Parts: sequence; structure tokens; C-alpha cells
Amino acid sequence: MKLGLRVFLGYFLIVGLATLVVQQVFLKEVKPAVRQAMEATLVDTANILAELAANDMKNGHIADGEFAAHIREYSQRSINARIWGLNKSQLDYRVYVTDKKGIVVFDSTGAAVGKDYSRWNNVYETLRGKYGARSTRENAADESSSVMHVAAAIMDGKHLLGVLTVAKPNNSLQPALSKSAGIILSWSTGLIIVSLLIGGLMTWWVSNTLSRLQSYARAVTAGERAEPPTRGPQEIIELGRRLEGMRQQLEGKQYVENTMHALTHELKSPLAAIRGAAELLTDERKDSVPFEMQQRFLSNIREQTQRLSQLVEKMLALAALENRRALENPEAIDMQVLVQEVMLLMEATAQDAHVELNLIEGEARLFIRGDRLLLKQACVNLVDNAISFSAAGSRISMALNTSRQRLNICVRDQGAGIPEYALPRIFERFYSLPRPNGKAKSTGLGLCFVREIAHLHKGQISLNNAEGGGVTAILELPLLPS
Repeated sequence: MKLGLRVFLGYFLIVGLATLVVQQVFLKEVKPAVRQAMEATLVDTANILAELAANDMKNGHIADGEFAAHIREYSQRSINARIWGLNKSQLDYRVYVTDKKGIVVFDSTGAAVGKDYSRWNNVYETLRGKYGARSTRENAADESSSVMHVAAAIMDGKHLLGVLTVAKPNNSLQPALSKSAGIILSWSTGLIIVSLLIGGLMTWWVSNTLSRLQSYARAVTAGERAEPPTRGPQEIIELGRRLEGMRQQLEGKQYVENTMHALTHELKSPLAAIRGAAELLTDERKDSVPFEMQQRFLSNIREQTQRLSQLVEKMLALAALENRRALENPEAIDMQVLVQEVMLLMEATAQDAHVELNLIEGEARLFIRGDRLLLKQACVNLVDNAISFSAAGSRISMALNTSRQRLNICVRDQGAGIPEYALPRIFERFYSLPRPNGKAKSTGLGLCFVREIAHLHKGQISLNNAEGGGVTAILELPLLPS
């Protein structure tokens, strides 16, 4: 299972459990709290009514006196009250009175007059001077049929006259409880959805950064240019920086070792040629060497010195290029104009080699974003390489074409082609094939230089043997959207 999915599931589990716990605790607390508030209200109501009923109870007119008349008028009232968004259209209080023996002497509903309630908890406890209340189901099998009964003593001074009870069905609270539960559930569901969205975004953010870090690591492993992630959690960005620093140190060490090994190997031949010629031209042996041979040795020394100079210069340029991670100041470049400049620049070299240069006109105004100088050097290297492997009287063509938002710079010669054994090594540093007609080998760094320029521009370079002979070099670069 991917890390991002694990993080998301863990976050979802924590939020879900937290929301469920809060939801259940809140719902379990709401119902008792509302009933507690109702019971407190019934206590106040029962005590007020007990005071109002005391006079009729004392005079023996509790069932037909003024108190009873007021209670009956109360039960017949018509109401239409809207309370916190809920409609109340009926009165819920039931009032009944028992004497000192617990016999019902008045009932606002008339259903219980004459019945013995002395054993009911609300009457029983109140007759003994305690707080009396009970909650009893009218239907034993139906929990919603429970009714709360709260009693208060009817007193004449310090003498107990009887007990007044106010009863209210618990299900009268159900609309308020249902509304509160609905609001709680709605908000809980909304909270979970919002939390999931936030969690999903956070997980995507972290996973995306980790994915970029993985892509960076894969690119580094493959030897490609890559930048560590610069957006995301600070810890991951810092990890990317540390990895980049470690990579640079390791690559720098490996680069120096490889470069010194390759450079030492490449320097051996010209240095041996210079040393041999110099020994033959020393004062002790100079007189025995014919003048023509001395000139040939001097010419050899100049050639090898020039080769060494070119080798060092190109190595320095290649090292500087390989250490660049990205283009510093890229600009929009019209490649049609650039290749025309390259063809004009290489015209003299081609004439010296008796090779014809031919620019195949293509689409106008093909733009890419990059470094103009580097791209020009890359094209010059490709044309120069083609000239080096072309026989006198042959032709080199250069053309631009596009494919899938990519620009292809094609340079084709009519030379002998690349041997099969050399194709896998053609871009190796210092690897160079013999030139036709005994021409001197190159430094073997030109194609490496072109490849680095291509990679800096998010492109690629390829060399393949063309049908009908010769080699086609294709420098592929991303086009700017038109």
C-alpha cells in the first residue's frame, strides 16, 4: 500500500473516530439534559400550582373549586406557538391531586379520580416529606409512551393536606430532540466530508512532493539532470536539498576520478609523440636528422600541442556544462534563423574540405526556449562532425521539422556511416572513430558536448546510419507553443 493512501486512511480513521465519539457523546448527553431541564420546570410548576390549590384543598373544594375551574380552562385553551422553528399546538400538562392517603381527588383528565396512588413514587415520597418524582410508561412495551410525574406537597402552614402532581409526556420533547439530533448529524457529516477533503488535499500535497522526490532520485540514479523538489513540506524539501548536496559531492568525486583517468589516457599519445620528436631534435642528435625530417617533427609537435590545447579547452567547457543543472537565462529563439547562421559560419570549413552544405527550407518561425550560444555550438559541432566524416565532393544537408510539439534539427552526411560496434559508444567521452583519408582523430568530446546541451534543454540527441549511406544526426528539442 502506498504511503499516501496509508496517510489518508490513517487521517480518515482518526477524524472518523473522533467525530463518531463526539457525536455519540453529544447525542447521549442531549436527551438527559433536555429531560433534566423539563423536570426542573415541572418542579417549579408543581410547587406554584400546589400553593394555588392549597385554599381549595383546605376547604374541601379541590374537585369543584376555583382551582379546578382554572385547570379545566387551561386544558381547553387553543395555542399556536412557534418555538425555535418548531410548532406547538397543544398543551401537555396533566394535573392531579391526592389526599393525605394517596387517593386521587382531582384529575384534569378525570381518568384517575378515586384511584389509590399512594404506592407511586411521586406520591409516596412527597407524603413522607421528600422530593417525589417518577417516569412511567403508559404502555410497557413502548419506550416513547413514558410520562414524567413531578409532585409537590399541598401545605396548610406546617400541616400536609395532600400532594399535587404535574405530569408531562416525555415524547413531547421528541421534536426538539429529533431536530437537535438532525443538526448534530448534519454537522458531523459535513465535518467528516470537509475533513476528508482537507485530508485528501494534504495527502495529495505530501504524496505529490514524495513522488517528485522519488522522480528526482530515479533521475539521479539514471544519470539524468534533475532538480530536487522545491514545494511541499519543509522536511521533504530539506531532505531533497541534503540528497542533492550528497549527490553533488559523490558525483564530483566520481567525475574527477573518471575525468582524470580518461584525460590521462588521452594525453599519453600526444605527449609520447612530442617527447619522441623532442628527443630527436636535441642538440646531440639534431645534426644526424635530415632537415625535412626535422620540419616534420616540428610540425608533429605543433599538431600534438594544438591537440592537447583543444583537449584541455573542450574538457573545461564540458565540465562547466555538466555541472549546470538548468539554463540560467533562457530566451525564445527562432531556430530557422539560428541554423542559417550556423550554415554561414561553417561554409568556409566545408569549402576547405570540398563538401557542399545544403539547408533544406522548412516551416518558418519555429521557436524554442533556451540558450542561444549553447544551441549554436551544438549545431556547429554536428555540422563539423559531419564534415569530418564526409568525402570530398559529397553533400551535407541540414533541415528542420516538427513532430508532437518537438523540433527536430536533422544533419545528414554522405559518409561511410557508423560501424555497428561503435553505435553503443558513440557518445562516450574521448571515443572517436578514424576519419576518412587519414584525417586526424578528434578529441572525442564534441558529441558529449551536444548531448549535455540537449539534456539542458529537455531534449535529446541521436545518431543513426541512414538508408542509402551516411549518418543522420537528430537534435530533438521541445517547441514553444505557438
